[in-house]
Amino acid sequence: MFMLRDKSLIPLSHQHQRALALCVRLDRAIQAGEVDLEAWQAEIQQIFEQEIAVHFAAEESDLFPAAARFPELQPLVAELLTGHAVLRDFFSRASARTLHRAGLQALVEKLASHIRKEERQLFEELQKLMTPEEMTNLGVALQQGLANASKACLVPTQATRLRPKR
Repeated sequence: MFMLRDKSLIPLSHQHQRALALCVRLDRAIQAGEVDLEAWQAEIQQIFEQEIAVHFAAEESDLFPAAARFPELQPLVAELLTGHAVLRDFFSRASARTLHRAGLQALVEKLASHIRKEERQLFEELQKLMTPEEMTNLGVALQQGLANASKACLVPTQATRLRPKR
């Protein structure tokens, strides 16, 4: 059973939801055999540049150091940092347009797994370990760190839009 998300972590959770939506759309396209590699890689690049890069930076400068203060969370933080490096490589390959279908599928799996680990393990444990004041301070720092994320609505292109099942 998951606890309600602390308001200080909600901005990160909202960004996680958008990234998971990308994963679902891309996975469905792959399963349907409708993958326009150029269009998907362009969308992935755009999402990374407008939101995920800022999201990673905020986690690395504020969230992970706050979590690493707790010895029981240090291995998880190290694992999540490694996950960021792996994901950055996938995003870089998408920007260079060198991901193929299997690479896109691997990105979907790695990104979704990474997000679930943050939500289900890191966030849950932080909410148990941190005082309300510490959570509030973390929320202020995260809000400042996330301020540079694009507020633009990312609209899927014709090639990356989900099509109704026939």
